Amino acid sequence: MKTLDDILAKSKDFGGTTLLEHTHHVASAIEVFAEKYQLDFDKSLAVKAAIIHDLGKAHFHFQRKINNEICYKSMKEKADWNYTHRHEISSLGFLPVFPKYEWNSIIDMVVGHHKSIENDQRQKGILDLEENERFWIRNHLKEWEIWSPYGLLVLEHFGFKVRPISLAEAEEALQYTLEYCENKKWGWSPLRGLLMSADHFASAFSHKTIMALNDLFAIPNLSFYKNPERGSDLYPLSKINSDDNRPHTIVVAPTGSGKTDFLLKRCNGRIFYTLPFQASINAMFQRIKHDIEIENPNIDTKVRVLHATSALLVKSNKEAECLQHFGGSAIKVLTPHQLAGIIFGTSGFESTMLDLHGTDVILDEIHTYSEISRSMVLEIVRTLLRLDCRIHIGTATMPSVLYNEVLSLLKEKGDVYEVKLADEILDSFDRHIVEKMEDKTQIDEILNTAFEKKEKVLIIFNTVKKAQKEFKRLTESFPDVPALLIHSRFRRCDRIEIENRLKSEFNGDGSDQFSNGLMPCFVVSTQVVEVSLDISFDRMITEVAPLDALIQRFGRVNRKRTKETIGKYKPVHVIQFDGNALPYKFDVLKDSFNQLPKGEVLKERSLQSKIDNVFPTLDTKEIDVHLIFHNGKYRIKELCSKPSSAIVDALEIESATCILECDREKYLVCQWSDRIPLEIPISFKTISRYKNQYEQLEKGSFPFVIPQSEAEHQKYGLELVELTNFL
Repeated sequence: MKTLDDILAKSKDFGGTTLLEHTHHVASAIEVFAEKYQLDFDKSLAVKAAIIHDLGKAHFHFQRKINNEICYKSMKEKADWNYTHRHEISSLGFLPVFPKYEWNSIIDMVVGHHKSIENDQRQKGILDLEENERFWIRNHLKEWEIWSPYGLLVLEHFGFKVRPISLAEAEEALQYTLEYCENKKWGWSPLRGLLMSADHFASAFSHKTIMALNDLFAIPNLSFYKNPERGSDLYPLSKINSDDNRPHTIVVAPTGSGKTDFLLKRCNGRIFYTLPFQASINAMFQRIKHDIEIENPNIDTKVRVLHATSALLVKSNKEAECLQHFGGSAIKVLTPHQLAGIIFGTSGFESTMLDLHGTDVILDEIHTYSEISRSMVLEIVRTLLRLDCRIHIGTATMPSVLYNEVLSLLKEKGDVYEVKLADEILDSFDRHIVEKMEDKTQIDEILNTAFEKKEKVLIIFNTVKKAQKEFKRLTESFPDVPALLIHSRFRRCDRIEIENRLKSEFNGDGSDQFSNGLMPCFVVSTQVVEVSLDISFDRMITEVAPLDALIQRFGRVNRKRTKETIGKYKPVHVIQFDGNALPYKFDVLKDSFNQLPKGEVLKERSLQSKIDNVFPTLDTKEIDVHLIFHNGKYRIKELCSKPSSAIVDALEIESATCILECDREKYLVCQWSDRIPLEIPISFKTISRYKNQYEQLEKGSFPFVIPQSEAEHQKYGLELVELTNFL
C-alpha cells in the first residue's frame, strides 16, 4: 500500500503537490475567505468542505492519469478504465463521515467547484453524467475499498473521527448528491464561490499559500491622495471636498483636472478600478502602486492588475471559460470584461461576486464603449448595486442620455454625489485647435512642418492594419526621425516594453529625451492610447472617430497643465471619413466630424452639447438573452455556469491567442505564468479566416502558431498572411 506522500493532487509538471499538502493549503485559504468575505459563512463547515473536496483524487483513475500511467496491458483493461471520472464527485463518497444535516452545504461547495452540475460544455457535470453515462456512480467508486482508506487518512490527519465507509454508504451519498442537485433552485451559490476562491488561490500559490494569505483583504491606505498639500488650482477637482456621505459618485470633468485622485478619495474600502483598454490599466496600475508606496514604502500594497485577454481562453470550437480571479486584493485594476461573468454567469462568477461584495468600484470613462459593451456595463452597474457596492464614475464626455440612465440606476440604491466644473473653469481647459483634413495625402506635409519645429506627433488610426501600413510608410519617408508603433497585437512582453518606451522616451512630460525640444519624434497608434495614459504630445493627426473617443484622443496632446500652458493651443488634425467605417458606424463618424470646428479652438464648455447632438439617444444592444438576472429574478440554477462562446461572439472581445513560431517549443514546456508574456491577443473573428492554415496548440490558452519572425514582430506587431501551399 502506498503512503499519503505518494498520493498526488497535482502532477509533477505542476509541482507534484501531494493530496495532503493541497488539502492543507485549501483549508487554510477557506478559513480566511470565509471570515473576510462580507457574508455570514460557517467557517468550521467551510473547512470540512475544503478537506473533503479533493479526496476523490485518491481514486486510481485519477492517480493513473496524473502519474502518466495510461499504458494499458490489454484491450479489456483499456475498456475497463475508459470512463469519465470527476474527482470532486468521488470525493462526495466520504460524506458519511459528517452529520447528514451538513451534507447540503458541503455538496454546494464541492460538487461544482470545477464543473457546472448541468449543461457543462464537455458534458461532465453530475446531471450530465446521470443522463449520458449509465454506470457513473459505479465508476466513481470503482475499487472503493482499496483507495478510500487514503481519504480517511487525510480526514483523520485533520482530527476527524473516522470509520470505514462501506461501498453501499458511499453509493447512497452519491445518490443523495444527485437528487439534491436535481432539485436545485434558480439563483447563485455563495458557497460554491467560497470553495472556488480558496481552491484557486491555493492551487496558484501552493506551498506559499499561508504566507500569501497574510496580506489579503487589506483596506488600502489612500493618505497620499488625501494630503491637503496636493491641492492645486491647476487641478480644480483637488479643491473640491470629497468628504460626502452619499455612497455613489459621478464626476464630469476634462482630462487633466484630477478625476483619478478625486475618485480614489471617495473610496472607503477595497477598490476595483476599471478602465477600457489594456494600456490604460497598465498605466493606472503603475501609477496607483507608485503613489501608495510613497506613503507605505515597506509594505506590499497588494495592488493587482488584470487584462481582459488573460481572462478568456478560447479553443478552436470558440468555447471559452473565464478564469477565476484571486480574491482579496486591496486594489484591483482591470477592464469591465473581467467583471462580465457576474452578469453572464460564466465559470467562476460566484467567486467574483463574493470578492466584489461591499467594495468600492470605480468605473472610469464608461462612455467609451461600443453599444454592446455599453449594455454590458449598465448591467454590471445593476449587479454591483445588488452586491451593495459603492460606485464611483468618472468621465470627460458622457452623453446626457447615458448620464441620466446611470444616475437613475445609482439613485435606486442610495444618493449620488454629482460633481461638475463651472463654465469659467472649463474655459481654462481649452487647449486644442482643430484642423480638418479631407484625406491622408496631407499627412507628410504636416509632419514636415512639425519636425522642423522639433515637435512630438501622435498619429492614430482606427484599425491595427491601417496603423501598421502607415507606420511602415512613414518610417521610410522619415528614416531619421525616431518612431514607435503601439497597438493591441504585440506579444505581452513586447507590449509592456513598448508602453514603457512610450512613457520614458516619447512622452512630452519633461522626462524623456525629446522634451528638450532638440529632437522630433512620432508615434503611430490605435485606440489603445485614448484613455488614462499620462502622455503629452505637441500635435496629433487622427482618423475621425466617435466624438467622445476623439475628445479622449485629444487629451493626449497639450495635456500637461502649468501656469505657462494654460491659454496655449496646439493643433489636432482630423482626417475625414473615407472608405470602411469599421470598427465604428458611418453615421456616427459623419456627425462627429460635422460637430468639430474648422481651424478654431475647441471649446470645453461646448463639448456636452456637441456630444448630445451626436448621441441623442442611448444606443445599446440587446443582451437580455445572455443575462443570468433579468426582470428581478435569476435565470440560472445554483451550481451552474454558462459557456462563454455566445458572450465572446456578442462582445467581440480579444478572445483568441497567438504565439510566434519561435516561441512554440518554449510555450509547450513552460509554466502558465511564463506562457502569458509570449501570448498575442486577437479577436477570434479576425483569426477565424486563417484558423485552418495555422497550427493550434492544445496547451495553455490554445494559441495559434504564427510564422512571423521575432524581429518583424517587435517592429510591427502581429501580421497575418495567407500561407501558400506548394504541391
